[in-house]
Amino acid sequence: MQTGANTGDWVGLTDYQRCVIVLFKGAGTAGDDPAFVLKQATDNAGTGSKDLTFTVVYSKVGTQTGIADFTRNTQTATTTYTDAASAEAESIIAVEVSSEDLDVDNSFSHVQLSVADIGGNAQLGCGFYLMLDPRHASQTPPSAIA
Repeated sequence: MQTGANTGDWVGLTDYQRCVIVLFKGAGTAGDDPAFVLKQATDNAGTGSKDLTFTVVYSKVGTQTGIADFTRNTQTATTTYTDAASAEAESIIAVEVSSEDLDVDNSFSHVQLSVADIGGNAQLGCGFYLMLDPRHASQTPPSAIA
């Protein structure tokens, strides 16, 4: 992760029922708390993108990153999550998105994770998508990026 904003790929839930989005980050500087945002769009080019609200985030922060269970954080429906305790500690943060969470009435089928500018000091980190529950069984699951 650098000090500027970082934007992930658009992934499609057309062939999947759920997606778990995971953000790993290293210890950083006090006050440079990473805030991630979820967006939805009608295709993998980000057409018509708009914010995607969620209420539950799972996290492990600092010494909690061992074998212990994740902490379930419930918040009022919003499009972003910031863990104020996580800037100084390594963290694993995860949010689950169901295809039903998208604005399917308006043909929204893709999601994206973005991390806003964290401030003056860079933090090492990465984000990835776990695509779950394919709609059609096959030996090779369909790509969620193409």
